[in-house]
Amino acid sequence: MMAEVVYINGTLVPQEEAKVSIFDRGFLYGDGLFETMRSYSGHVFRLEHHLSRLFSALKILNLDIPFNPSQLKKAIYHTLKANNLNEAYIRLCVSRGEGPLGLNPTPCRTPKVIIITKNFEPYPAISYEEGLRAVVASTRQNTASPLSKIKSANFLNYILAKMEALSKGVDEGILLNNEGYVAETTTSNIFMIKDGILSTPSEGSGILPGITRQTILEISYSMGIKVFERKISIDELFESQECFLTNTLMEVMPLVEIEGLPIGNGRPGPLTIKLRQSYQELVQRKLNL
Repeated sequence: MMAEVVYINGTLVPQEEAKVSIFDRGFLYGDGLFETMRSYSGHVFRLEHHLSRLFSALKILNLDIPFNPSQLKKAIYHTLKANNLNEAYIRLCVSRGEGPLGLNPTPCRTPKVIIITKNFEPYPAISYEEGLRAVVASTRQNTASPLSKIKSANFLNYILAKMEALSKGVDEGILLNNEGYVAETTTSNIFMIKDGILSTPSEGSGILPGITRQTILEISYSMGIKVFERKISIDELFESQECFLTNTLMEVMPLVEIEGLPIGNGRPGPLTIKLRQSYQELVQRKLNL
């Protein structure tokens, strides 16, 4: 069995030897970013979109890395090939690198770029058949903070919300923003459907603009579905007929219960199922699978 390797700043390193310094700012302060991607039969879906989002976030953090998108694309496929992976989970991490203690990042000269690839383990089929359950988390998103708009290495808001959800025996926590409107869940964007109209929190609601979210919006427009990106109250979610979550790994996941109350009839809805199927068909077409 081939030993797994990790990409670190241009070098493939055996997994057991892959190390990061205790003085790395990603460890000390969460001073970094990441992207999660998925490959299907060795092809990474919407890789360019993920890299574009990464480089936009790097500008926000004023963090320069010695790689361009084309080089990172080659590095990702190189790492997949080295690990002999086709159906894969891909985690691309960027840290500002090592530096002295203190908030001043100026002394940091060598950012860390790490690519981890693992065999993709699909979500259980029963999750799609029965849907997930959620609670409204006490943790709030700050719409004025740049952290709500990027995949920051500081993931504590989401971790706290996930812990709260698990402690209450459900799958997900829904984060509201500081204005009391719906933002997102711990790892996903959220959509609701009522009277054939699809709505999702706007980017100004304190969300990460997900790649899968954007793909679903494009699919919905092409299908002639009326779509709104807007402020959504939690009461509107309770009154919706269908809800679903999106992210790169789960694709489109039905959400059937919030705070113990069923959404619609408490089962995955027909439009949710149709959009999931359409998303999978798009993946097949785009990657020529």
